[in-house]
Amino acid sequence: MDRLPKWADVVLVPLVSLILAAAISAIVIKAIGQSPSEALKVMVEGSLMSAYGWGYTLYYTTSFIFTGLAVTIAFHAGMFNIGGEGQAQIGGLGVALACLFIPWPHWSIALLAASLAAAAFGAVWAAVPAYLAAKRGSHIVITTIMFNYIAAALIVYLLVDVLRPAGQMDPATANFPAATDLPTLNQIPILNLFFEKKVPANITLFIALAAAWAVWLILWRTRLGYQLRAFGKSEAAARYAGINPTKMIMVSMILSGALAGLMSVNNVMGEAGRLLQNSSEGAGFIGIAVALMGRNHPVGVVLAAILFGFLYQGGAELGLWTSIPIELRIVVQGLVILFTGALDIMVRMMLVRIFALFHKAQVA
Repeated sequence: MDRLPKWADVVLVPLVSLILAAAISAIVIKAIGQSPSEALKVMVEGSLMSAYGWGYTLYYTTSFIFTGLAVTIAFHAGMFNIGGEGQAQIGGLGVALACLFIPWPHWSIALLAASLAAAAFGAVWAAVPAYLAAKRGSHIVITTIMFNYIAAALIVYLLVDVLRPAGQMDPATANFPAATDLPTLNQIPILNLFFEKKVPANITLFIALAAAWAVWLILWRTRLGYQLRAFGKSEAAARYAGINPTKMIMVSMILSGALAGLMSVNNVMGEAGRLLQNSSEGAGFIGIAVALMGRNHPVGVVLAAILFGFLYQGGAELGLWTSIPIELRIVVQGLVILFTGALDIMVRMMLVRIFALFHKAQVA
C-alpha cells in the first residue's frame, strides 16, 4: 500500500501534524520552566470558554479566512501568492478612501462600497506581479513578497504626508464617520445571547463565509475553475488543451488579490474605524499556513482559520495572565506551518507505513 485513503489524507495528515506541533510546543513551554497544561488551560479559557474570548477568536478567524482563501485560489492555478500582506494593506487604503470621502447614509451601503473598493485595490496590487510573471517570466514568489515591502512603504508615506489630519501626531487617517460603523456580533439580535459585551467580531464574518462558498463554487463548479485547476496541475497539458496560460495567471492572481484585499474590511472598517500602519496585522502571512493546514479547500480553510484564531487569541491571553511570553504563539504557529508544510511528506510517509502494516495484517 503506497497511498493513503482519501479520508486519511484530508483529515488524518493535518491532525497528526497538529498533534506533533502541540507536543513540541509543550516541550518548549516545559523547557522555559512553565506548565504546558496550565498554558493550554489559559488559552482554551481565554479564547473559547467565554463570549468575549469567542468574539476575539472569530475576529481573527475572519481575517484568516480571507487570506487563506487568497492563497488557496492562487495555489490551484500553480501560483504561490506570498503577497497577501501587501494586498491586504492596499485593500485597507481602498476601504479608507471609500469611507472617508463619500458620505454614506447607512452602514450597509458603505459596507458594499468598501468591500468593492478593498477587492479592487487588492486585485490591482496583485495584477502587477501577475503580469510580470505572465509576460516577463518573473518568479511569482519573489515579486509578490517584494510588493509587500512596497505596499508597506506606500501606506506609511500616505498616512504620514497625505491622509493624516492636521494636528494629529499618530500616522493614521481620521476616524470614519459614524454611519460606516459595522454591527458587531453582539449587536445582531439572533446572536445577542452569545455576546454579552462589545466584541471586535463583526458582520464581515458572514462575508468571509460567503467568500469561502464562492471560492468552492468557482473552483469545482465552473468552467473557469476547471481551467485553473488543470493549469495548476500541468501547464504543458493545459496549453495543449487550448487553455491560455496568461489568462490563468492573471485571473487567479486577481481573484487572490481581491480576497486578500477584502480582509481589510474586517479590521480597518469593522474594528479600528480608521486606517493604521500595519493594518493587516500579519494576517497575509498567516493565510499561507491556513491554506496549507486546510489542504487548499475552502472548508479546510475555514476550520484552519478557526484554529489560528484560537492560537492568536489564546496567545494573547498567555501574555496577559501568565509569565509565558506572548511571542510563544509565533513559535506554535511556526511549528504548525513546519509540520503542515515543510514536513507534510514526512507525516504522510509515516502514515502510509502504518496503514501498510494494518493492510498486511488484514491480508494475513
